[in-house]
Amino acid sequence: ERERERERMESKQDIENEEEGPPPGWQSIPPPQPPPPPTAVPSEMTQMVCGSCRQLLSYPRGARHVQCSCCQTVNFVLEAHQVGQVKCGSCAVLLMYPYGAQSVRCSSCRFVTEIGVHNRRPPLSVQQGRPPPVPNPVH
Repeated sequence: ERERERERMESKQDIENEEEGPPPGWQSIPPPQPPPPPTAVPSEMTQMVCGSCRQLLSYPRGARHVQCSCCQTVNFVLEAHQVGQVKCGSCAVLLMYPYGAQSVRCSSCRFVTEIGVHNRRPPLSVQQGRPPPVPNPVH
């Protein structure tokens, strides 16, 4: 009888052990956690052409300088309202320049075109119907 009692107790322990947790090899999956709130809005990317090697560069909007990964030239970034346009006085290629410049050299024929009232075009932002942004008094 003691043998039967011992077997019954062992069997009872096995049942209790099964009820205590999952079967061997089974892992509980924690409930999904909500994603953390975004700390910042991902930057919108924009592009420009390197002024030295003509490589197309991508950079986050709002950057003031972009270093070319090919030639290492640091390019000054101009917003649309800061760029003037004029046709080359020799080959008629449309040239862009920092608004307010006195002259611009053509990258195709190397001719220097003087910027004046007779050939100045409004900034691209004005041509596209967008007013220039309001200056930030903090900067």
